Parts: sequence; structure tokens; C-alpha cells
Amino acid sequence: MAISELELPLGVLAHSLSNPARLAETLASAVAEALRSAIDSQGRATLVVSGGRSPIAFFECLARQPLAWSQVLVSLADERWVPVNHATSNEGLVRRHLLQGPAAEARFIGLYQVASSVEQAAAKADQALAELPPIDVLVLGMGDDGHTASLFPDSPNLAEALSADCPQRCLPLLAPSEPRQRLSLTLPLLAAARLPLLVIQGQAKLATLATALADDDVPSMPIRAFLHSPLEIYWCP
Repeated sequence: MAISELELPLGVLAHSLSNPARLAETLASAVAEALRSAIDSQGRATLVVSGGRSPIAFFECLARQPLAWSQVLVSLADERWVPVNHATSNEGLVRRHLLQGPAAEARFIGLYQVASSVEQAAAKADQALAELPPIDVLVLGMGDDGHTASLFPDSPNLAEALSADCPQRCLPLLAPSEPRQRLSLTLPLLAAARLPLLVIQGQAKLATLATALADDDVPSMPIRAFLHSPLEIYWCP
């Protein structure tokens, strides 16, 4: 299957790249161009990214892009509630692979907070996110279960996080297959991004996307909340 075979909603654009390296390079170029445009028009730019293994090549390509990094604010779509030096920390990943060289001049707002409970950590992250300007570029991934950010099917707090009038910017969520607690931006904040990008690799993720496009039950596959214009999808086999 190729992404061109999918029937995408009106206004949703798809980019098919030949391999992961080409995807990382093309995505980094597009993100950098959007950030430059935001800086030119408003004097600053806001980038929100996702973690995991697949963004590493993209982060390293983006860090090499010529950009006024001191005028860029970077944050996360979600985070595991672990210290920054933990192997699974998304903030640690971003600091190691994106905020390097000239890109280290970017300002960063993390989600991890030291607290006695994940609920208190989410409340503290919510306060920190009050300083987050409107998102210019949002880079999302998607799991085989149709989750994005840490909006997992069947997670406690999912209904609240997906509510169009959710007052919180950040809520605690849980991956059903992993006991580690998560922090995630909520739908109103994510959905307001000026340029949302969905990045997927491989036939399994393409099949998941096809399943998501075939129905509109958002809680069972939260990625469905983003499968409408504006959205650009980047895929490679």
C-alpha cells in the first residue's frame, strides 16, 4: 500500500518519501521554513514536537538548519513522568539531538515536573505552559493503536483531554500497555497549531492510518481528532 492510495479528507496533504533519511531531511526543511516564516511575521516561532525513537534523525537534521534559534521556543506534545536524565525522557531526547550547536539558543519549556504525584506534576506543567505562545508548528507521531501525543485509547482522563473545552493545557494520562505515567498536552492546545504535521513510517503505521480514516470514533483512535484540514502527513516505507 502507498499513502497515495488512501482517501484523505479535503485539505489534508500527504508527502511520500523514499526512505527514513529522505523523510527526516524533507521534514526538517519544511519545519525550518515554517519557523522562519513565523519569525518574519511575528518575531518569534513556537515548535512543539513528539518523542520516541523515530524523531532522532529529524531532530538532528533540524538542528543543522539555518534559523534564528534564539527566537524559537520549543516544547513537547507529551512526556513520560521521569527525570530528564532517564533513558525514556522526551526532554532528554530533545536536548541530546535537537538543542545542540546553534539550536541550543532556542528556549525550551519542558513538561516533567518534580512533584509528589503525577496529578501535581501535571498541574505544575499546566502553569509552565501558560507561557507557551500559540503553536506555529506541531509535529505528531502515531502509535499502532491510533494514539498520538499521550492520548491513549482507554486511558484515564482521555475524555477530558479530548474535550474541545478542556480548561487544562496538560493532563496526566496512562499508556495501557506501559505502567509508566504520562503527561500530555490536551486537544484544545494541540488542535490550535497553525501547521500540524503527522509523521509515520512503514506499512503497519499506514494500515493504522487507513483504519483511523475509515471511522470517526475519536476515543477509540485519538489520532482521528487531527485527521482534517489543516494537516500534512509525511510517510516513508
